Amino acid sequence: MATDTEVPVEIHPQPRLVLRVIMVLGIALSLFQLYAAGVQPLGLFYQRPIHLGFILVLCFLIYPAFGRDRPRGALGWAIDAPLIVASVVVGAWLPINIDTIANQIFPRDIDVWIGVLTMVVVLEGARRAVGLGMTIIGVVFILYAFAGNRGALPFMSDWMPGILNHRGYTLERLSSQMTLGAEGIFGIPLGVAATFVFIFVLFGAFLEVTGAGKFFIDLAYAATGRQRGGPAKAAVIASAGMGSISGSAIANVVTTGAFTIPLMKKLGYKPAQAGGIEAAASTGGQIMPPLMGAGAFLMSEFTRVPYVDIVLVSIFPAVLYFGIVYLLVHIAAVKQGMTGMTGADLPRTREVLAEGWHFLLPLVLLVALLVAGYSPMRVGFYAIVSIGVAAAARALWTYLTTGPTGAGFVALVRRGIELTLEALELGARNAVAVSMACAVAGIIVGVVGLTGLGLKFSAMMIAFSGGNLLLALILVVIASLILGMGLPVTAAYIVLIILVGPALTEEFGVPLLIAHLVVFWYSQDSNVTPPVALAGFAGAAIAGSKPMETSIQAWKYAKGLYLIPLFFVYNPEIILGGPVAYVIFSGAIAIIGLAAFAAVLEGFLFRPMQIWMRLLLLPGIVALFWPDFRVEVAGATLVVALLALNWVQARRDPGPTAFAT
Repeated sequence: MATDTEVPVEIHPQPRLVLRVIMVLGIALSLFQLYAAGVQPLGLFYQRPIHLGFILVLCFLIYPAFGRDRPRGALGWAIDAPLIVASVVVGAWLPINIDTIANQIFPRDIDVWIGVLTMVVVLEGARRAVGLGMTIIGVVFILYAFAGNRGALPFMSDWMPGILNHRGYTLERLSSQMTLGAEGIFGIPLGVAATFVFIFVLFGAFLEVTGAGKFFIDLAYAATGRQRGGPAKAAVIASAGMGSISGSAIANVVTTGAFTIPLMKKLGYKPAQAGGIEAAASTGGQIMPPLMGAGAFLMSEFTRVPYVDIVLVSIFPAVLYFGIVYLLVHIAAVKQGMTGMTGADLPRTREVLAEGWHFLLPLVLLVALLVAGYSPMRVGFYAIVSIGVAAAARALWTYLTTGPTGAGFVALVRRGIELTLEALELGARNAVAVSMACAVAGIIVGVVGLTGLGLKFSAMMIAFSGGNLLLALILVVIASLILGMGLPVTAAYIVLIILVGPALTEEFGVPLLIAHLVVFWYSQDSNVTPPVALAGFAGAAIAGSKPMETSIQAWKYAKGLYLIPLFFVYNPEIILGGPVAYVIFSGAIAIIGLAAFAAVLEGFLFRPMQIWMRLLLLPGIVALFWPDFRVEVAGATLVVALLALNWVQARRDPGPTAFAT
């Protein structure tokens, strides 16, 4: 599972000694996490600070003071060396002094200053690993905590609207809130990053170094390559498969897009269209069970809903998302008269499965253990062990069947050790950005809890929306887009759910799990929505197209991100369950509605669609979202009738149809 903040940059090579230190620390952190996950669980005031200390040191080593595109130099080391020492102090202070801190009524001065130091290094680490936007938001929240008549910055209280005013807090009180309890930096966000998220990041690293990514891509090509627009459909399916490995839309784009985008262009897709399709499909990787990036683990902690339940209820929505992307891709292929690839250019399904079937075993084991009720952390541990065993068994079998020799065995063992160490280091590297984002999110959570900002934000949201749920959801979309311009997806989800979650659940009556799912889905939109669309930009870089044009294409193909959450809200039985007949009906109208929306968007389904049909479909689609069963039935009837008419017209006018392959 890669991070969701990786943006390709020209990286200046670091000295060999620094790379060795990074490797040793990364391996040590991964081994520490494996020990805590599978051997001896640790208390939160041991696990979280030690994890943060490791992450901070790695962060300042991997990301030099003046950027990764230039040498660090003497000045850079003069800045980074004290920060590295401070990171060690931050990681060790709480575990070493836990007994003293737990038994005191008032914090010691040294504890307060260590807390201040922790906030400083966390904000600077986030600036380097996540981006300046995350740090600015963290600083704004700290200043907000100080801005009150009794706070450290009382003059700032005059600058805030009345509804945002509060008493204000001193440096000592804020520092204690941030670092001496479980409601600040060492709270739920970092706790999830230090346990569930890291172990699945490591699982993804093991899959990556053993070749699972190529297996999923080849399997997708074998399944869809002969169809119209085959590479584009392979991008959709491969991205769904890569969602089991990568929690990052950008990592998904650069992994699968390196194969799919050139082939899409070769078949006739425009460069911007090819990059946009890949970006939209890759964004779905973060909503695809069983891993779903870091968000599902955070959601489980916030809602107290078992992780496996979140995975199960997310399967159908994820299928809907990939289904509409697949349909839009197919319609585009048919409209442009594309054909499939020849069999000679494609891998054979049987050969692909024969070569990489063992990569499916860890995923099957992962799902089975989750369903059996094991904790996600323990499941991740066993999944990592299983991928190691499966890869080793496969390599040993190949060795035994191709003429075993002593030198070959030594080379086999050496290669196995190298891949294991590579995976351990890669897992730690990939976890840095997510953990730094979660640490700053802890600052935000702490300030919101201290000042009661969540309730005040809810009141503002109600005032702006006038109590209308649809307007409130539109405000959430706008807020997620704005936050997504400066924050990675996981961080945007945390910040947004803290601020708007209480309003959605308490004031608008949206069930807790659905509120979290809606915010989580909307937090993905910054990957594909201009003007800042990181997945779209990554796709443009591979396709050789204009970033903004590619992002617009990605935004078009990813419309399911906006529509499907509306079904959660207005048809909650899709997520929460209910009478079987009604659940089936709700699922059916969701499918019909998305298909109709694709037809309206492209002006084509079974054949070109007349303007009057597209105009009539729009009210029918709106009716499918209406919270009234009779209106839903009327809308479904209208939509089905119009789509059926389009099919009849296609039958009377023979030619390529939208479902021809």
